[in-house]
Amino acid sequence: MAPIFSRRKSTTIVWTVIYCILLAGYAVLALATPWVFHHITNLVPSILCSCNALLLLLTGIFQQCLVYQVNKIRLQGYYSFSQKLKHIVRLPFAVTAYGTAAMLLVMVWKLNTGFLSIATLLRIIMLIQAASAGSFMSVYIGYVHRYNSLDSQPDVLKSLYSPLQLSSSLEGLRYHDGNRLSDQQMALLQYQRENLQFLSEEILRLQESLSKYQRSNDGRTPQVDLAHLLATRDQELRTLNAETNQLRSELMLARSLIAERDTEIQRIHNTNNQYVEENERLRAILGEWSARAAKLERALEKESLSNMEFQKKIATLKNPPCVSTESPDQQGA
Repeated sequence: MAPIFSRRKSTTIVWTVIYCILLAGYAVLALATPWVFHHITNLVPSILCSCNALLLLLTGIFQQCLVYQVNKIRLQGYYSFSQKLKHIVRLPFAVTAYGTAAMLLVMVWKLNTGFLSIATLLRIIMLIQAASAGSFMSVYIGYVHRYNSLDSQPDVLKSLYSPLQLSSSLEGLRYHDGNRLSDQQMALLQYQRENLQFLSEEILRLQESLSKYQRSNDGRTPQVDLAHLLATRDQELRTLNAETNQLRSELMLARSLIAERDTEIQRIHNTNNQYVEENERLRAILGEWSARAAKLERALEKESLSNMEFQKKIATLKNPPCVSTESPDQQGA
């Protein structure tokens, strides 16, 4: 039996809307700065930096609230939504931190160009911050709306049947997605624990109701129905306990298989390093022998040239050239 999922609670977007309103006010302040602070223009950069620091502080507080909501979604068993939202809720604080760093650089280095003043640069940074954080919050609101409109089982239950039942599936997962498998199994364990706690509270409540009805003597007590419901809940609790124990054993098996795979990869890596070292050594030996062969070829060429010169000298000595004794007149006749 799969864990219960009919008690899923919707996630509120009140904090997100409040933060978006705060960002809108921040953007309006950046746009209206020349008119709002026209009488204290020398203090405008300091005021804008103070507002940005306040926004950074409030963004950190709102981020903690959103992270708490994402953890609640994860405990509800919707792993894929929690994974997507986990990264989105941290982006506004990152954008605000980067904007604060940019404003700090502008103030420290007095980046005043011929076209834009320091106050104008600060206002541009503030507008970019507000637009970026607002876009991320819009994506978050869209995901939360999809989550609140879901009418299906938690997606974390898929890992209860598919990953570790067949060896072929396990082989593919352990070589390609081992870390994600462990994370999904841990999320499923947390979801099972939440369901166990809920069922324990439900059983206690039903036991109290049953004891109250048993003490009554009006003859209208549905004791049989309550006993049947209590037995059903108790059966669900035992089933969940068994599934949790099985899931823990399968998780240990998956981790052992992943450890074996890591050991094998390490062994292959070490063997590959040995082959690389041996290859380098052989290349060095080959280079040395190539150099020696080149030296021998040059020596052989020199020896051949010397032999040719020596042969020419021997031929010259054996056949001296004939010297002519005739006069030039006779030669002309």
